[in-house]
Amino acid sequence: MIMFKLICIGCKSEYSLNEIIYNCRKCNDLLEVQIDLEEVKDLINRRDLSLKPLSVWKYSELIPIFDKNRIVTINEGGTKLHKCSNLAEELGIKKLYVKNEGENPTGSFKDRGMTVGVTKAREFDSKKVACASTGNTAASLSAYAAKAGLKSIILIPHGAVAIGKLAQSIIYGAKVIAIKGNFDKALSIIIEASKSLGLYLLNSINPFRIEGQKTAAFEVCEQLDWHAPDRLIIPVGNAANIAAYWKGFKEFYELGFIENLPTMIGIQACGASPIVQAIKEKRDFIKPVDNPNTVATAIRIGNPASWKKAINAIKESKGTAESVTDEEILSAQRLLARKEGLFVEPASASSIAGLKKLIELGSIDKDEEIVCVATGHGLKDPDSAIKFYQEPIVIEPNFEILKEVIKG
Repeated sequence: MIMFKLICIGCKSEYSLNEIIYNCRKCNDLLEVQIDLEEVKDLINRRDLSLKPLSVWKYSELIPIFDKNRIVTINEGGTKLHKCSNLAEELGIKKLYVKNEGENPTGSFKDRGMTVGVTKAREFDSKKVACASTGNTAASLSAYAAKAGLKSIILIPHGAVAIGKLAQSIIYGAKVIAIKGNFDKALSIIIEASKSLGLYLLNSINPFRIEGQKTAAFEVCEQLDWHAPDRLIIPVGNAANIAAYWKGFKEFYELGFIENLPTMIGIQACGASPIVQAIKEKRDFIKPVDNPNTVATAIRIGNPASWKKAINAIKESKGTAESVTDEEILSAQRLLARKEGLFVEPASASSIAGLKKLIELGSIDKDEEIVCVATGHGLKDPDSAIKFYQEPIVIEPNFEILKEVIKG
């Protein structure tokens, strides 16, 4: 059997994978799953992996689930890596790809972590699962809980969740509770509730979520014919996903499946950028933003729970972080749609906005191979597309009027 360990990222205390725990009891830091990769080398190889279709569970040897009969899946993973030649030409670079995670079952990358997290809930015989969310985590948790026959409790910031995401949680049968406060307040309350009410918490502080999310990095390497890109640019909200990608790249590297590691670039909105500020000021800690504000609701988080993992990933990879304005995000969303036919939600477009800004700053070489991660589908937040862009032209049902409008 493959050896997995649950390790504190701070004091390195070790815990059993058979107990429900989210933070170190000694220093309260986050926990991380570690795997004995030497054992894995005897079980999987590149050739065998290449014969399997892309999906989260094709990498099951690298995921800490022990009862395969309890796996809860809706066929997540296997999202396309789109070669974006039109956009690359527009930006003046040679090789640009977009990993479109909006192609997952509920329309976001969260499904990768949730298939593992809800499966773990079943291994623990939990009956109720819960999370705080700006929308995507809630939608994903609700769907996987429904598939598993579990009850789901969702806390959201009142009036701050896009209608597309809220509709998903409702239709999947979750108990949705809106609080008069932001995401950070919702997270602190649901953490307290999980401890006292026996709810299995599936926010990103749950170390098993990352074990599913890291599979996106595995897929990128396979899709690029077994190498990592020069740079991976990714939106950063609660900050676990950039750490998940870095963990995935490192595991493939240590297994000998790839010969290079990428530089990791995290992008935040200007109105919610505590990690960017920490990187720019060369701090090893963040200063939370009390009232985060951005049109990109999925990354409207002022006190990201996984900030330390994100900063570690950026520093280990010799990367950086950058912030972009709402105007830059919406412009990038429109640019990606009109150049490549890819409709992503505003938070997803922040990676494209960040790429454009870094090119303008002279921080990116035009010959680099770059992958931007688009974390969620555009229909997650249809109001933004309608509110900020051109409304339909309304005319009388008359051909001559139509002809003039078309000519104009």
